[in-house]
Amino acid sequence: EAGTAGSAGSGGQAIVWRNVVLMGLLHLGAVYALSLVPRAHILTLLWAYFCFLLTALGVTAGAHRLWSHRSYKAKLPLRIFLAAANSMAFQNDIYEWSRDHRVHHKYSETDADPHNARRGFFFSHIGWLFMRKHRDVIEKGRKLDFTDLLDDPVVRFQRKYYKSSVVLMCFVIPTFVPWYLWGESLWNAYFLASILRYTISLNVTWLVNSAAHMYGNRPYDKNISPRQNTLVALGAIGEGFHNYHHTFPFDYSASELGLKFNPTTWFIDFMFWLGLVTDRRQAPKQMIQARKERTGDGS
Repeated sequence: EAGTAGSAGSGGQAIVWRNVVLMGLLHLGAVYALSLVPRAHILTLLWAYFCFLLTALGVTAGAHRLWSHRSYKAKLPLRIFLAAANSMAFQNDIYEWSRDHRVHHKYSETDADPHNARRGFFFSHIGWLFMRKHRDVIEKGRKLDFTDLLDDPVVRFQRKYYKSSVVLMCFVIPTFVPWYLWGESLWNAYFLASILRYTISLNVTWLVNSAAHMYGNRPYDKNISPRQNTLVALGAIGEGFHNYHHTFPFDYSASELGLKFNPTTWFIDFMFWLGLVTDRRQAPKQMIQARKERTGDGS
């Protein structure tokens, strides 16, 4: 279960063996799933990819840009859709995800950062889930205000019914659709659309915490660790422009606009066009330029 390590308030960083075992089994299942690809129906593979995109949006447009950063406002139908997609992602409920993410931004690269990149690639990628939270994460996190999250009935509902919503969205629906609609075996559908898709989506999200804090240039602020990483942006549908995002965390696009690969921004813009999104917040061009000149690395 992604991210449950350390809900207990122990100050030490004991290893959570349950998470180590579960993550190990999940990744073994994903490796096995690769062997099923040649035998699967092409529609099953397309469905698995579609579920991956839904999963990603539940994190990027939902837990991240909407709920963690409040970078735009979403009407009720869109919030319900994003909450369902977020349950498909199975990375903790929206409240917990957003809480940890706000702590990460406020105390980035310190012991109070849940996935502190200064502790190395492995820790910031997956190792942080294998240990109880550092006591600083818990103590500093208690001082931040998260009442806006619980003021949203969609967040409260998802939190209350989180386990059943994950079973349905992350495992049952992805497995049922290929079996019911085009006669795929339940075995193939489960391992490809559920296990493999889930494992890839977890690792893509984690790369934002690991690779995008270590590899790439820093055109906006050379004094912070997060970087611009195009490969991570490709995998995480627009979340790899990380130096920009940590410099201007309120910007709904999480990057400078343009034709750069940012499907999450395209999705939010499309929802704006449909009338389901309002109040998209953006960093003004002159503010970006001034910041580049003042603190950028010149790239």
